Amino acid sequence: MGEQVHIFDTTLRDGEQVPGCKLNTREKLELALKLEALGVDIIEAGFPISSPGDFESVEQIARAVKNATVCGLSRAVQKDIEVAAQALKYARKPRIHTGIGTSDYHIKAKFNATREEILERAVQAVKWARNFTDDVEFYAEDAGRTDNAYLARVIEAVIAAGASVVNIPDTTGYCLPHQYGEKIAFLKNNVPNIDKAIISCHCHNDLGLATANSIAGVLNGARQIECTINGLGERAGNTSLEEVVMILKQHASLGYYTNVNSKQLNPISREVSDIMRMPVQPNKAIVGANAFSHSSGIHQDGFLKDAQTYEIINPEEVGAEGSKIVLTARSGRSALAHRFQKLGYQFNRNDIDVLYQHFLQVADSKKEVGEEDLQKLAETYQQEPVVA
Repeated sequence: MGEQVHIFDTTLRDGEQVPGCKLNTREKLELALKLEALGVDIIEAGFPISSPGDFESVEQIARAVKNATVCGLSRAVQKDIEVAAQALKYARKPRIHTGIGTSDYHIKAKFNATREEILERAVQAVKWARNFTDDVEFYAEDAGRTDNAYLARVIEAVIAAGASVVNIPDTTGYCLPHQYGEKIAFLKNNVPNIDKAIISCHCHNDLGLATANSIAGVLNGARQIECTINGLGERAGNTSLEEVVMILKQHASLGYYTNVNSKQLNPISREVSDIMRMPVQPNKAIVGANAFSHSSGIHQDGFLKDAQTYEIINPEEVGAEGSKIVLTARSGRSALAHRFQKLGYQFNRNDIDVLYQHFLQVADSKKEVGEEDLQKLAETYQQEPVVA
């Protein structure tokens, strides 16, 4: 079966940071239970110290979730960690996610500190968190722009202090896939105790590379991907859960699997979109409205002969409603015949040749030809079949 890649869902934490996507406790709880049913391994339920509402949400989710690990975020601050631990008190599998910025941009501009001071704070934060749980994840914020040799020192030190997961975020979405992959490989090869922790990818999509970077991370030794439904998240968003799950599934020969039930991907995508009031772009991979739509005549003809000519995923496999043949002025005769057949009309090739000319006139005047238009064409033709 291969090696498991753990899916860490942060829709309720990083995804909720999108302007206008604020969720209340009831909505968060509802989604957390759906995420658990989807099969994610870790649910990042929130940032408990950030507000009383978020504390309550994390606490409620910790009580309700039975199978997944429930995670709370904190800064490398003792109070943050204590509050996170308190919110997670009822979790069957609690995880505290703590960390600090490690790039020189963060060390100098944000903390006005030195590399040595940051290293000490990182170790201290992990030790504080270990007082409450054995499952501690450390994030090295802006790891994507952190010097590799220094990053390796920090990671070695936090694992020695008790971190069981080390998160290597490309916080600004800056890395190219080969650079991010090389960074993970560098840690695998230069951190002596790296086998005592799981390496996690947390990539942002500022340059549209979050998914590619996460997969590059896995290929180089990471075994956890942090992601969100529909790729929601700060700025341009996070790695999209549905994309990485289906990449690993479609490319099974790579030797990785996840516990996610892919048939629930489209339903949960729609629920997140509705609850967060964030529409999904129609051309979004896996869950977009057009992901399984074919409108070009050449594509439609090939698809109707064999779906695999233009579809690498069976729509049912991801809970989509099925493939769609969309009729536009670019569509061909085979697509038109197919749609008429689906409406119950039996036309021969000569009929279709005649109807196609009428169809093109309609198609040129509107973006998409719908069922009503087809019925009108068919009825007119059946009354006057000789009209060419």
